Amino acid sequence: MGVPRNSPKTFHEKKTLQFLLDLDSRDNNKRNQLCSNPEYEEILSIIYYCSYIYTFTDPSESPSQQNLKRDKLIKLLSLVKSLKRPVPDEILSPLFAMISENLFRPLPPPNTSIICILPDDDDLIATPAAAWPHLQLVYDILLRLIITLETKTLKDHIDHSFLHNLLHLFQSEDPRERESLKNVYHRIYANFTSYRSIMRKAMNDVFLHYISETDQKHCGIGDLLEIWGTIINGFSIPLKEEHKVFLTRVLIHLHRPKGMQVYYKQLAYCVYQFVEKDPMLGVDVVKGILRYWPVTNCQKEVLLIGELEELVEIMEPEQHRILALPLCTQITKCLNSWNSQVAERALYVWNNEQVVKMASQDIEEVFPIVVEGMEKNLKWHWSRSVRQLTENVKEMLEEMEPSLYSRCLSQLDLHDSATNQEEMRRKQRWESIEMAAKRNQCIQDSRRLCVTN
Repeated sequence: MGVPRNSPKTFHEKKTLQFLLDLDSRDNNKRNQLCSNPEYEEILSIIYYCSYIYTFTDPSESPSQQNLKRDKLIKLLSLVKSLKRPVPDEILSPLFAMISENLFRPLPPPNTSIICILPDDDDLIATPAAAWPHLQLVYDILLRLIITLETKTLKDHIDHSFLHNLLHLFQSEDPRERESLKNVYHRIYANFTSYRSIMRKAMNDVFLHYISETDQKHCGIGDLLEIWGTIINGFSIPLKEEHKVFLTRVLIHLHRPKGMQVYYKQLAYCVYQFVEKDPMLGVDVVKGILRYWPVTNCQKEVLLIGELEELVEIMEPEQHRILALPLCTQITKCLNSWNSQVAERALYVWNNEQVVKMASQDIEEVFPIVVEGMEKNLKWHWSRSVRQLTENVKEMLEEMEPSLYSRCLSQLDLHDSATNQEEMRRKQRWESIEMAAKRNQCIQDSRRLCVTN
């Protein structure tokens, strides 16, 4: 039996069909209006032309066509700056499609043959993006859109997937591209307040993956930390628990990888801001840095000594009392280092008034360790400059606490004497054991001769 002609289902179908026809008619009218507008017609034509990708590595590509696309992108940037507001979606959709087509591309494999050692020598490891003449202009267009248009207009185009793709591009080895990315990503963070939590979590995931994959190379860690530096600067006091967790679970652990020297400045700045806003965090930070102290990486040691010195300057006396012993113990180990740069940097720490004040908070425990380290340097260190610096620090400490220093020297002499006596007794015991072994061997040899005879 058929459906009645005037049933609700038939009426709903007619209404839906009519709605779709009206919608299509409105879209056609909009397209016709756009095409009738010379400015929009020109911009759409340029957008479609710029969607074609030139790799700059294919020999079949024409340099004249590459230059023509660059000219078109320059023209497009000029048109975007002069667009009347609001910009219709019929322009924004193809425009963002063109931006995505140009930017979101497979990156070449990382150049693992060069190990980055010096944090300021970025040009030594930079692999320039071949298509940068085009990419630079595309980044400029994207940044202009983010700056000039309202967030509600852009939200349909800058979504979570778009942000994820931007974050992936921070692995580019071209520092110029990472600089552009940094500006774009930070501007999105500033304008899109509803995205901030998601963007922070996405950056944290990059950090944690880098920490866990110790052999992985990621060129954009320093740039992401630079973004974080501006974010931390805006945190209100008291700090939220979420932000403290980021410090203890991410920033402190970023001291562990071998390539820390590359992003050390940005990392130290982030950590410094946290401790400056909440000095109570200084204890956890310093203990975390000491936990990941390098064993054979001397350059890293020099950097960490400097970071610890800066942190001591902004911490409260209560934290000094807690950290005096472990911190001075590590500094003493460093001043005894056979690497002269590490030893000299550790000795220079004692010129800092705050470090001396910290040591005085637990002076009875700290001084014996420091005095022992000083005397070792004066007796055994190969570097004349290290011995001279050690002598200067020794004079300063003697002037500060003469009686305690002399007492520590006496205790050290007693300890050395006891150690020497123990060493002599150990040698005597081994000599007696060796003599007994020889006597037994002689007895056994004589018995064998008797048996054979």
